[in-house]
Amino acid sequence: MTNVAEISRPPETIFQQNLRNFMGNRLAVASTAVVFLFILLAIFAPLIAPHDPNTTDLFRRLQPPAWVEGGEWSYLLGCDQLGRDILSRIIYGARISIFIGAAVILVATTIGIIAGLSAGYLRGWVDVVISRLVDILLGFPYLIFAIGLMAMMGPGLINIILALAYKEWVIPCRVVRGETLATREQEYVEAARALGASRKHIMIKEILPNILSPVVVVSTIRMAHVIILEASLSFLGLGVQPPTASWGSMVSDGRAFILESWWVSTFPGLAILLLVLAINVAGQGLRDAFDPRFHE
Repeated sequence: MTNVAEISRPPETIFQQNLRNFMGNRLAVASTAVVFLFILLAIFAPLIAPHDPNTTDLFRRLQPPAWVEGGEWSYLLGCDQLGRDILSRIIYGARISIFIGAAVILVATTIGIIAGLSAGYLRGWVDVVISRLVDILLGFPYLIFAIGLMAMMGPGLINIILALAYKEWVIPCRVVRGETLATREQEYVEAARALGASRKHIMIKEILPNILSPVVVVSTIRMAHVIILEASLSFLGLGVQPPTASWGSMVSDGRAFILESWWVSTFPGLAILLLVLAINVAGQGLRDAFDPRFHE
């Protein structure tokens, strides 16, 4: 006998089905929880960090972690070459990595959506100009390109965002262009065109809502790449400048002490590894759940 509740229950939307598929992926859900944990650490860093990340104490110079002889539990992960608490600097460093990653992806995705929609729907010379520009930017190695821009503009938080977003937009642009080319011939788009809808209306109201899923997935995965690039620039001294805590600069600071004071570089390196791995796994889970091409 059919349950009355099952009859009255409204059918699941596509979004609800995709969300249920994502929640069924335990590894992706756990990775998402790790990402949110890092975000919470970044937001509430002043409340969570046990010490001021920039306070130096030369009496604690290269103090080992708490479980190593000579360590203290009040300095759980030990201290760096200036006696600064490594745990506090890792927590504050999460702010830099996550903020720059999110800012670059937001700027790049916005530019990429506008350029990709224009190229895919308007076609003609607009598509030629945007596609050739994308091809030119893709011809340069990303890190070398960013290093060159940072060398010209100088180090700084805003300059890092601009240098990384300057080329990052080509990835969402190519995704949006491809999806737009496939969507512009759909019946609902043809119907809107036949009713006299403007190009702007068709691109924003008809096409964009139906191509956002792959864009969100790609942007999530690319955020991990941006975090690695930011850490690389900071490692080379072209990123956020001291005394601001940055994971890349912390790894760089510990190079001279890697043999006898391994913790100075190891723990910020593990923080980069854990966050990037979590974002990648969560992004793969989003792709598997929200992209119908990966459904069985």
